[in-house]
Parts: sequence; structure tokens; C-alpha cells
Amino acid sequence: MEDAARLRVQYLLAMAQNEVVLQQLNLHQFIRGRFRWRRGFRRHRIWRRTWLNPARRRAFGIFDQLLVELRREDPSTFRKFLCMPPELYDEILERVRGRIWRQHTWFREPLNEGFKLAATLRHLVSGTMYSDMQYGWRVPENTLSVVVREVCQAICEEYADEVMTAPSTPDGWRQLSDGFYWRWNFPHCVAAIDGKHVAIRKPPLSGSLYYNYKGFFSIILLAIVDSDYKFVWCDVGGYGSSCDAQIYNDSEFKELVEDGSINFPDPDPLPHDNVDIPYFLVGDDAFSLAKNMMKPYGQRDLSREQRILNYRLSRARRVSENAFGIISNRFQILASKMNHLPSTARLIVKTCCILLNLMRMHYPVMNNALIEHDEIRGNPVPGAWRRGRNLHDTVIVTGNNNQNKDGKIRNLLKHWCNSEVGSVPWQDRMVP
Repeated sequence: MEDAARLRVQYLLAMAQNEVVLQQLNLHQFIRGRFRWRRGFRRHRIWRRTWLNPARRRAFGIFDQLLVELRREDPSTFRKFLCMPPELYDEILERVRGRIWRQHTWFREPLNEGFKLAATLRHLVSGTMYSDMQYGWRVPENTLSVVVREVCQAICEEYADEVMTAPSTPDGWRQLSDGFYWRWNFPHCVAAIDGKHVAIRKPPLSGSLYYNYKGFFSIILLAIVDSDYKFVWCDVGGYGSSCDAQIYNDSEFKELVEDGSINFPDPDPLPHDNVDIPYFLVGDDAFSLAKNMMKPYGQRDLSREQRILNYRLSRARRVSENAFGIISNRFQILASKMNHLPSTARLIVKTCCILLNLMRMHYPVMNNALIEHDEIRGNPVPGAWRRGRNLHDTVIVTGNNNQNKDGKIRNLLKHWCNSEVGSVPWQDRMVP
């Protein structure tokens, strides 16, 4: 023990003087045994670049200079810069501060919690690479990569159970169904389901696992959206080579729906009708027709009544498409190829869904310009997100229809939508 302590003291003294003394002390065996330096180790030429030190960051960095000015002089630009008002930023910071706080040590000064949150939000909003952000934020790119993962994980842990949780009672699902009926004139629909491919860089040693039918590498965001464009449930990270129906069939959500644990309301009649109809999700042709899953009729040899049902159902189903358009418009990191590993990409996508829900809950009017709606006469008015749409849209993929082949429930919906009690004044004009 005394020899080891003596060697350690001599080694530290040698490092403090120069490398020539280190060679004279013959400490190579001590270094290999105690520190296990790998072969070919090279000392860094620069320990920390001077323009990245804390003093320069406080004097010239975005967080300590620009954001302070925007908050004081131009809050509307602050909202555009971080995609949220200063009040919501302060609330999130107060909630996650304890999860991202780090203790001060003699080794290095930790980053401010507000800086971490602001840098993460700006990365999600702009999609700027870490190598470009380091010049404005005055933090090395490898540090920014750690900060973004840390803050995203803290936001998910703090808010996931609060802002993105499916209802657990029949009354909760019935409230979502009422929203679809009053907004989109489609009864007994609790939510719309759809999937989106989010482009990522090809993960190493992944082969074609993430390569999708569109010709790029991606992970799949499969989400269930309510009538107010909020994400009720999402499955993030499905392989790009999979389809939406495959991910849904393997999900826990479908198991809960099939065994009744999800607590959908008991079947009851449609408005002004006397035949019991179960409550259901609406999806596209990628999903199988089932008791709790409605999709449009096939595109061949359709009668006028069937086309009217397809129109009415699509009005409810497009909520999910609009939600994906809104989230990609707000968080540009989802709009182009993400240079992250799949694990980080999943965390970022889930964080974006939570932040969008949070903004819809706190400031419901803030995103209304992006949302599609119908005029009084029924003419659809495209949302502003379509003018800047750059998230890859999914093409309708026809899946196997092995469940509920007779489609009795869908036929009942068809008759109701074409009856006097269920029709809307403009549907005949909308369907050729």
C-alpha cells in the first residue's frame, strides 16, 4: 500500500511538471495496471476552448443575452423562438428543475437548468444540428447531445401521466366520443388512429430493419388522437419496415381493447336510433375492420350510400393526419432526417407529443390557425400546417380484413349517415 501511494504521488508530480520526468520514473506498469489506458492513447491538445468557457457564454451566449432581451422586449418573438410563451416555459422549468439539476463541484461549473431547457426546446423547434448550435449557445456539441436527452427524459417522466393518458372509465371515453359527434358529426367514435414515418439516419448494423417501403430509414409513430388534436396514446419507435396494423396488433392497447380492460362504454343506440352500436376507433385501410375499429369501404364499385359513409368517416379520421401535420410544423426536428440513434429519436418524438398536448391544454387558441375546420356549408378549410408540410405522409396501405367480414356495424353506420336523423345538409354536395 505504501509503495502504491508513493507511486501515485510521483505520478501526479510528474504530470504537473512535464512528460520527460514521467519517462524517468518508470511508471508505465503502474499506469497500465491502475488506469488501464488503451493502446494509442493521445492527450488532448486543448482541454477546453476559450470561447466555450462559462464567462464567454454568459457574455455572448443566446440564453443569457438574446432570450433575456426577447423576454423583456418582445414576448411574441420569444414564443416563436421556443414555440411557447414565457409563462409556459417558466412552468415547465419549475416542474423539471429537480430532475435536471446538477451539484456544483470544484471540477467544473454545471450548466444552468434554464439553459438546458431552452437549448433543448430550440433543438426540437428548429431541428438544428448540435454542431451548428454550439456556436450560438457556447456549449460543445457532445455536451448538447447529453443535455437534450436528459431534458427530454425529464419532461416525459414529469408530464406523461398527466397530459397523455387514455381515459380509464366509460365516462371518459364517452366524453371523447361526444367531441367527435359535435365537431365532426360522427357518433360513437372515441379516437382516430394513424401512423407516421419519422425519418432517421440509418442505425449501425441494422440492415434493412428500419428501411420502409417509401425508400428511407424511419421509425413509426403510431398515435391515437382525440377530436381536439391531442394525443391520447402513442407507440413510438416501431421499425420502419413494419406497417401500422402490425404495430397496433402487437401493442398493449389492442389487448386492452379486445379483453375489455380499456373500459369503452357499453354499446348503446346512435342518436335518434334504437339499435345498439359499440364504441370504436377510426382508421384507414391499413387496419382490419373489427367491432372496435371502423375503416372506409374499399374504393371499387361503391354505391352512393357507401361513398357518403366514407366521406363522413374520413372527416373524423383526418384528425390524426392534422395532428401529425401540426406537430411537424411546430417541431421541425420531425420534418427532416433525424441524426440520432433510434433510442434518442424515440425519446424526442414522445417529448414533442407531450409538449403539443401541453400547449393545447394551456393555450387552446394558440394553434387554431394550423387546424383544419369546415365552413357552415361544409366546405373544408385547410389548416395552415399544409402550406409548410414537410413531414413524410403515409400512403394508404391495404391490409388483410380477417375480422368482422360481414361489416354489420359499418352497414348500420352507413344507413344512419344516409337517414334523416343522421345526415348532414352538405354531404350530398360533397360526394359526386
